[in-house]
Amino acid sequence: MRQATTTSGGHSLSTTKPTTKPTPEPTPEPSSTERPRPVKPHLARRLIQLYVGLTLYGASSALLVESGLGLEPWNVLHQGIAELTGMSIGVVSIFVGAAVLLLWIPLRQRPGLGTVSNVFVIGLAMDGTLALLPEAHALGARIPLLVAGIVLNGVATGLYISARFGPGPRDGLMTGLHQRTGRSIRLMRTLIEVAVVATGFVLGGTVGVGTILYALAIGPLAQFFLRFFAVPAPSGGDVVAAGGQPEQAILRR
Repeated sequence: MRQATTTSGGHSLSTTKPTTKPTPEPTPEPSSTERPRPVKPHLARRLIQLYVGLTLYGASSALLVESGLGLEPWNVLHQGIAELTGMSIGVVSIFVGAAVLLLWIPLRQRPGLGTVSNVFVIGLAMDGTLALLPEAHALGARIPLLVAGIVLNGVATGLYISARFGPGPRDGLMTGLHQRTGRSIRLMRTLIEVAVVATGFVLGGTVGVGTILYALAIGPLAQFFLRFFAVPAPSGGDVVAAGGQPEQAILRR
């Protein structure tokens, strides 16, 4: 309370005024019609990297197939099964990827968005690219296809792994066996790739100089492009589809 004194005709008048505090404005409640929050830039970038990387991976594999000079290990197996069954190599890749994914269950591996997308996108992109590529018969055309396929495969690997949406089915098989057996990543990867190359070769898959060049070049290429396309770690708030294995573990040979 505040007391005020005034003078009127020689007489003092005392009046009392109440002190009032400003009433705070009510906080508006969120409206149900508000627009949803936009996708954070780094999450959008990761999704783009994932699907561009998987598409380019399938395209790079198609270049190696068209070169006829040797394939990466798993595609030696896919090509061998395709020769045996009459299916396209892309469709075989999808079936093999799905079968390998089933092996994750006893190995207690957790798939992510990138894992499931890997199964379908690479096979479809491979068949689509093969349908568009003209046949290359001259060695002068096949060698550039081989080199372009290996380099593009390194770019694609860096893109989709650095997106961090989970490893591919075949990488998860390798890391799952590593966890269950206690053996090194290097040993597990070597045993798996020797087994699939040998099986694919027996079935009619192409093993050649391209297979050797791929084995020698893909590690350094992928490691370089992993750093080049690395996405900054989120500060918080994003939901990660699945925790992928460390890139160093996947690429280590």
